[in-house]
Amino acid sequence: MYRFSLTLAVLSLCLPPGFAQQSSSSLIAPELLSSDGSPMANATGGAVTTPMPAPTIAAFSEFAVGVKAGILGAGVEVATPLSYHLNLRAGGNFFTYNDSLTSDGINYAADLRFRSSEASIDWFPGAGGFHISPGALVYNGNQISAAANVPSGATFTLNGTTYTSSGTTPVTGSASLTFNKAAPKVTMGWGNLIPRSGRHFSVPVEFGFAYVGDPKVALNLAGTACYTYEGVPYCDNVATDPMIQANVTAQQQKLAKDADYARFFPIASLGFAFRL
Repeated sequence: MYRFSLTLAVLSLCLPPGFAQQSSSSLIAPELLSSDGSPMANATGGAVTTPMPAPTIAAFSEFAVGVKAGILGAGVEVATPLSYHLNLRAGGNFFTYNDSLTSDGINYAADLRFRSSEASIDWFPGAGGFHISPGALVYNGNQISAAANVPSGATFTLNGTTYTSSGTTPVTGSASLTFNKAAPKVTMGWGNLIPRSGRHFSVPVEFGFAYVGDPKVALNLAGTACYTYEGVPYCDNVATDPMIQANVTAQQQKLAKDADYARFFPIASLGFAFRL
């Protein structure tokens, strides 16, 4: 034992002074060593550390499906990632509702029929649940159609002029409200259909609008209407009398103006999604 200790002491005196430093430095990657073999320092004086890689997710590597309910109706949608901060999302919506109403003495049996399909790019700026989603209604079949009628002997108004529906051939007709078949949209909300946390369920909330342009209104009437002009009573076919038709056109324009607000069609929905 005495001879072994003496040997170690002699070796320690014979080794070059930088040997111990070089041995420890050999455990550090060459690109992180300075020219003299010592570890490089960063701007703050500490040792250089390797940065953590940015989180990633492969495009089209996962899918999610969801259901939702909102102003556009009941809907289904699917989503897939494009990158860590982007999703591609597409879906469809539908809703049907029937109601009756009276406007200016004309009875309408209205049929509200919503049918649409949409596509969006969901951008998650913080990689959390908040997202901004530009996109489009790639098909916009939302419309309102109605059957119109005025009972025999009842009065109604067109462009401020009062008429009486004939007792023999009462006034009937149709009306409709339609929109552009495609429309750009933008929404924002919370909830990622493909949570980056690895969870399988999400509850997305979304609101925004689609620019559908000026609504298109059509009003068509037939039958016989009676009116008084300069003290003289007249009864004539609504579809061919030029004075009545002028007032029908003016009434149609009035209805279109009343619907102008719908050019920015609101979008709001609440859903439930499952990551496959």
